[in-house]
Amino acid sequence: MAVESGQIARGTVVHLMPYGALVRLEDGTTGLVHISEIDQNFVHNVADHIQKGDTVIVKVLASGEKGKTELSIKQAKGEEAPPPAPMAEGETENRDTDQREGRDQRERDDNRERDENRERDGNRDGSRDDENAEERPAPAPYPRREGRAQFEDKMRDFLTNSSERLGDVRRNSDNKLGRKPR
Repeated sequence: MAVESGQIARGTVVHLMPYGALVRLEDGTTGLVHISEIDQNFVHNVADHIQKGDTVIVKVLASGEKGKTELSIKQAKGEEAPPPAPMAEGETENRDTDQREGRDQRERDDNRERDENRERDGNRDGSRDDENAEERPAPAPYPRREGRAQFEDKMRDFLTNSSERLGDVRRNSDNKLGRKPR
């Protein structure tokens, strides 16, 4: 069954991207929910609103152009969800709950692994804030130049060249306009 524009459908988030999320509908069609179509409020980060594996209700905005399907979660809010597709053999009754529990378990595992890595690795350079802080050498200061004398020489040369060039420009413009030299 092909999806039609305006249709409300149920789907599963299969991939998150900085600009939106790919959602696979129950009929197997995959479409993009643009970041602007996720929520009524400004969405800075897609992962703050939806996660991979979430079951979402979407409205089909457009479909067919080069196989692209545009979806919207925002416009489907408040709409009545379609009945779930019939279950296949061996599928559990609470598939939404099972998916959510699986996602929650993956998040807990990811958080635990991240915390363990932080404890083990410390800072990015391998050192920890509390150990060997005194042994690290201070960064070397920028090398000093020869000071004001060099600057004064450069400034004097610049002003000399500048005044010579300005005089040349004035002479040339006076000649073009037929004026007497100044």
